[in-house]
Amino acid sequence: MAFNWLEDSLSARAQQGLLRQRHCQQYEKDSIICINNEHYLNFSSNDYLGMRQHEGVLQSWVEGLAQFGGGSGASPLVTGHTQAHLALEAYIADGLKREAALLFNSGFAANQALCMALFPHLSPSPKAVINGHIVADKLMHASFLEGAQCVSERAKLRRFKHNDLSHLESVLSTVCHKPGPIESKNEGADSAASANILSTQQDILIASEGVFSMDGDVAPCKDMAEIAAKYNAWFMLDDAHGMGVLGDNGFGTVEALNLSQQQVPVVMGTFGKAVGTAGAFIAGSQTLIDYLVNFSKHYVYSTAMPPAQAVATLYSLTHIASDTARRQTLNNNIAYFRESFHKRFGQTLKVGAKNASSSEIALGSSQSAIQPIMVGSSQRAVALSEGLKQRGIWATAIRQPTVPKNQDRLRITLTANHTTQDINVLLDAFELSLNSLALSGLAAKRTEESAVSAVSDPDSVNKSEM
Repeated sequence: MAFNWLEDSLSARAQQGLLRQRHCQQYEKDSIICINNEHYLNFSSNDYLGMRQHEGVLQSWVEGLAQFGGGSGASPLVTGHTQAHLALEAYIADGLKREAALLFNSGFAANQALCMALFPHLSPSPKAVINGHIVADKLMHASFLEGAQCVSERAKLRRFKHNDLSHLESVLSTVCHKPGPIESKNEGADSAASANILSTQQDILIASEGVFSMDGDVAPCKDMAEIAAKYNAWFMLDDAHGMGVLGDNGFGTVEALNLSQQQVPVVMGTFGKAVGTAGAFIAGSQTLIDYLVNFSKHYVYSTAMPPAQAVATLYSLTHIASDTARRQTLNNNIAYFRESFHKRFGQTLKVGAKNASSSEIALGSSQSAIQPIMVGSSQRAVALSEGLKQRGIWATAIRQPTVPKNQDRLRITLTANHTTQDINVLLDAFELSLNSLALSGLAAKRTEESAVSAVSDPDSVNKSEM
């Protein structure tokens, strides 16, 4: 029977404690989420600024519905491109100081569209490089990595250690320094200059996230931009978790670090997180955007984003730019959570387990809204998540393969809607869940010791049977 391995795959994942399941939400309001008729304080939302429920965003969506209807009705190149889309693209391009921007229905689609369009299986131009290179941070989002793997015939995907500039340079040197006629003609030349000459004959895309989705840390983007220039490569930034949160006007990492179009030729951002709506964009040169309009199948053959969504998104972005109080509240909550966590638990904690190293629990070094509590095993992550749910807190366990093996965690996300009281309740619940986990570990250890003792002492077995 065809595909008879599906059930086996699910069973294997369940036995590993890694089976994913959905939870149906009834509603959410003011950081309170209702799931299966139970109410929880939500610490798993990417709505960092609380814009999903903002009255202006909701009203703008209604006005967009009245003007344009429920959907766009067609792909952008037919009749789906509207004044609402054009206005949003222009605002993004202006805010990021890019020549143009293009809307997509999701960040997943945008990342894959970029990879597949820049490294197509069939070259649209005789000048296109046959073999290119995609050099991505090891913790780059799955949407980008999968897109890069899909173009393996045209570009080899190489990954460098997370935020490791030395390793990035090492990988690029390997890519650019290959024996050939040019290198032999330039014997004795400076290595960097030689790399520059060689890389002009190759298409190299360096990719990183601005704020990493699981660890919450930031990339050394300025240094990466300099390295990209050195090797004549393009630097692409996935700023899904920086957009709306960073920068004076909420335009993310690029604005916060004042990175030009020349330094970062490709910027991808999403609206489904801090902006509070949905969809994504790619911003860059007019040539890049015109190329994507013509050669990106994800754009050409998809129904356009609903215009009402574009109207609501534009309102949200303009409001974020003027409402600095929300970003300040979020930053205050981040600082309060980290300070309170360390005051209460110290730098690392240990819970009852045989292997002391595997029992360590620590708060990551993130200064963003994403605060990972590293617990080291999928079983412990699930147990702590369930313990928090029993105490009215929704905090999702993140396990492999979403994160590397033995880096399972609770991914705590803070928002501007949280109060210091909410954070105190979270920490209280976490402490109680830790205590329960430690007690259950101790009980399991005692049970195991009793069993071993019983086997080694036949009399004890006879007494228990009497």
